[in-house]
Amino acid sequence: MNFNVINLGCKVNAYEAESTARSLEQHGYTRVDNDGADITIIYTCAVTNMAAQKSRKMIHRAKRNNPESTIVVAGCYSQIDPDALKEADILIGTKHKSKLLDYLLEYEKNHERIVDIEKVDVLPFENMFVDQFDNQTRAYLKIQDGCNQFCTYCVIPFARGRERSMAVNDVLDSVKMLQEKHSEIVLSGIHTGRYGRDIGMTLSSLLDELLAISPEDFRFRISSIEMTEIDDHLIDLMKKDHRIARHFHIPLQSGCDTVLKRMNRPYTTKEFLERIEYIRKEIPGISISTDLIVGFPGETDEEFKKTCDFLKECQFSFLHIFPYSLRSGTKAASMENQVDPKIKKKRAAICAEINEELYDKYKESYLDKEVTVLFEKDEDGYTFGHSSEYLPVLVKGEYPRSTFVKVKISELKDHQLYGVKL
Repeated sequence: MNFNVINLGCKVNAYEAESTARSLEQHGYTRVDNDGADITIIYTCAVTNMAAQKSRKMIHRAKRNNPESTIVVAGCYSQIDPDALKEADILIGTKHKSKLLDYLLEYEKNHERIVDIEKVDVLPFENMFVDQFDNQTRAYLKIQDGCNQFCTYCVIPFARGRERSMAVNDVLDSVKMLQEKHSEIVLSGIHTGRYGRDIGMTLSSLLDELLAISPEDFRFRISSIEMTEIDDHLIDLMKKDHRIARHFHIPLQSGCDTVLKRMNRPYTTKEFLERIEYIRKEIPGISISTDLIVGFPGETDEEFKKTCDFLKECQFSFLHIFPYSLRSGTKAASMENQVDPKIKKKRAAICAEINEELYDKYKESYLDKEVTVLFEKDEDGYTFGHSSEYLPVLVKGEYPRSTFVKVKISELKDHQLYGVKL
């Protein structure tokens, strides 16, 4: 039998989806990339209303286009709102994704609908191993799951449960396995920077161990990390070892202290700015990008202006911008003064303009400088890759994938950086 896996979520979802795919392949199933599969597996997302809607549409489309296909649904939306996913033949919540193959075999035998949704307060870390990501230079590794923060806008703690970490030896084994096929690993989690707090470790101490077993021509990249989780040891490691990518994606969410307080974010704008200024002093040229939510309940024009001014003061390399999305069950959902969708859309557009300005300015700062690019793919006579700072670079000519190459940045044209191989 053949199957198709569709991921609609984050890097953690991508890792879990790939683990599922590799497991099925090892048991004789054939992976395909089309609507005609015997089995369609959809990893859903619930972080915004748009993500939830997209998940529902994908399930409906799969059922409509291929009524004979067995529809398997997993991911955060399955846990949050299973009643909205009645078209799924097999519905799996957060706890037992590693049992998907067993459920498939059971369904193939008796064709009775299977639903496995359990409470997800305190869970053990569920290992879902991946030996490689097909056709990818970069691999993801889920080292952490769950969140204890409970920001007032966020549904993910209810979908993923409390924080938990992969055992150190399992991380080391996974890294050794992935390094055979990949040149870069993105260390990922729901709250990556809090890795190890439940097992007496820290992210920076884990990196010490990972660097000790890794070759020189390799790179680790850290996915999204909170400002409060970047310790001095992590900064020192990044400063001294080229194998840790010079890029922090640090969610800000708002540049106004009154909004941050309503969001239950664990810092002030002053603390945030002081920390990123220290990071830049220690690691000149580092890329610091961020997440931003506009139109949070009660956000006034004055509060939004403070955010815009703060974005420029921080000089982020780029922004990920999200209009606030009401999620049932969160504290923000019941707050007064919900912002009109048209205002949210307008504010998102203003921030998109700021993002373009900041991103071009950061890219311009690298003109005539040398960077190390990991080549990923060929396109139209150029080879494309990302630098350690996550700068997207095109180099004329065709070069082998998964190789690190010294490049001098020569041009910024239509927001795209071009370089010359040294």
